[in-house]
Amino acid sequence: MLELRSLTAGYDRRDPVVRDVSLTVAAGESVGLLGPSGCGKSTLARVAALLHQPDRGQVVIDGEPARGWRHRAPRAQRTAFGVVFQQPRLSADPRLTLTQLVAEPLRATGRAVEVPDRIRELARTVGLGEDLLGRRPHEVSDGQLQRACLARALVLRPRWLICDEMTAMLDASTTAALVSAVETYRADSGAGLLAVGHDKVLLERWCDRTVHWDELARS
Repeated sequence: MLELRSLTAGYDRRDPVVRDVSLTVAAGESVGLLGPSGCGKSTLARVAALLHQPDRGQVVIDGEPARGWRHRAPRAQRTAFGVVFQQPRLSADPRLTLTQLVAEPLRATGRAVEVPDRIRELARTVGLGEDLLGRRPHEVSDGQLQRACLARALVLRPRWLICDEMTAMLDASTTAALVSAVETYRADSGAGLLAVGHDKVLLERWCDRTVHWDELARS
């Protein structure tokens, strides 16, 4: 169970964008978080993934409270999450090839020996042709780069996936392919999913249940 308990968070303590919000995602469950741009749902997603420290409240991962944020989080908690952001070009180092991009978490955790086999496996999972793996971000399309970013999010076999507007900038066929790749991974691993977005039709088709931000913020 991933539990977000009474979270208040933002970038200015005097005016938080998330105020006393609680949400749970059961193991293996997919939850859609629906709301308009600027409402605070992306900030909540970053807190859930241990990428942003809340002002108040608690994140509890399988019964254990979060014990740090970003690089200060314990490795076991930090690597329990795979995150895919809306804009792949802002989350990808332009100097890296796609292979290096996907392999970043493996190298950071001392598991570089796994790179060749894991990269080939994930390239198939996300539909990324091996001929693209040697290219850099500026040499591929947004959809191809987002496939690589999804592969990077999956490379450490996380127990929880956070997809923050993952398909907002993509065409329908790429959206369908990425959602299918996420669901294939979840079926194989039992991972839980928090999918953030403003596309009601997509979230309601994709997720077990959809939570509306305005209802969540009032609860």
